[in-house]
Amino acid sequence: MSERLPRAGRRTVAFAALMSAALFSPPAVARQAGDPAGQSPTPAAPPSIPWYQTISINGLVSTSYVVDFNAPASRTIPFRVFDASDRTIELDVVELVVQRAVSKPGDAGFRADLTFGTSVPRVTAAVGLFRDESGQAGDLDVQQAFLSYIVPTGRGVRVEAGKFVTHIGYEVIEGYDGTNDNHSRGLLFGYAEPFTHTGLRISYPFSDRVSAQVLVVNGWDDARDNNSGKSIGAQVAVTPSPRVSLTAGYIGGPEQANNNSNLRHLLDLIATVKATPALTLTANYDYGHEAEVTLAESAGGGVRDSSWQGLAGYARYGFTSRTAVTLRGEWFDDPQGARTGVAQTLKEITVTPECRLQQSLIVRGDLRRDWSDRTVFELSGGASGRSQVTLSVNALFVF
Repeated sequence: MSERLPRAGRRTVAFAALMSAALFSPPAVARQAGDPAGQSPTPAAPPSIPWYQTISINGLVSTSYVVDFNAPASRTIPFRVFDASDRTIELDVVELVVQRAVSKPGDAGFRADLTFGTSVPRVTAAVGLFRDESGQAGDLDVQQAFLSYIVPTGRGVRVEAGKFVTHIGYEVIEGYDGTNDNHSRGLLFGYAEPFTHTGLRISYPFSDRVSAQVLVVNGWDDARDNNSGKSIGAQVAVTPSPRVSLTAGYIGGPEQANNNSNLRHLLDLIATVKATPALTLTANYDYGHEAEVTLAESAGGGVRDSSWQGLAGYARYGFTSRTAVTLRGEWFDDPQGARTGVAQTLKEITVTPECRLQQSLIVRGDLRRDWSDRTVFELSGGASGRSQVTLSVNALFVF
């Protein structure tokens, strides 16, 4: 495209230059409607990326082996979530994630997590999807499946609808984009908190340090609601400095079948401090309450209000970029037995050394001791005791 003509004093020079430009210059880009005459034309828009190039596929594979030194006759480890099989090589989970991630206002996308394996899907499958009303689940689950859109308002309001993992708790259901520091899941993860929700989630970053989200969902682990009421959730995350993060979460609503009156409430508090470049400290506290719970016979039976609470502490120290060790300690009080099936106080302590063989391959082991104020742990020969010690080895591959 030729340059705009300079203002010259001699018309003959201007005329010659104009004729030269008209005869030998390449055609100019057509001016768009509404462009002021004489201004440079708007550059052509870059070619759009084909839709299939905006979709990514990621995943995770986890396998483990656990030994319970109590040698329970049932070969089932009491009060464990995913690592509940004694002396069995487990394909815990294979996760495949297909998604079109959204990151800026006006973006629309989706995410779908398909999981299969012998441990995780059997626990996290939601009622009404891959778990029937009797509680039976198989080796397959759609762990998450939701649509996303960022409304171009302010800093961008993210709206997500479908099934997604809970906003409650420090520990997570591991995936390619998030893993825990311990192999075994803690007592709070297994007994104080939900796993997934189905419904609507709206989040907004008020600043680089403060963000919040609200949820309207069917309830705890319900792909299909068991009553006509809905649960309301919320979370506020604050990062007062690069070394400190604070999170407060809540969810409340009716969770009992065909009953909209007896509400369940859960408060979740998390604080993480990067004490040194190598040491990270985290504390997680949960308090829950539910009205008129029908208790199991092992918990005394009857119908009564129930509450539970727990505290977990984590300390992770990284020796190198490839090696680290994590110490976890927990206390969980279930005075009515509404969560564990027995009126008891549980405690556990876990040490987890970790080695990252490659960027995508992690090998770690748990040495863990659980104990209770009741004789709830199965021993060999069918007897019961107040404690158990387990040892596990776990390998994770992320892609």
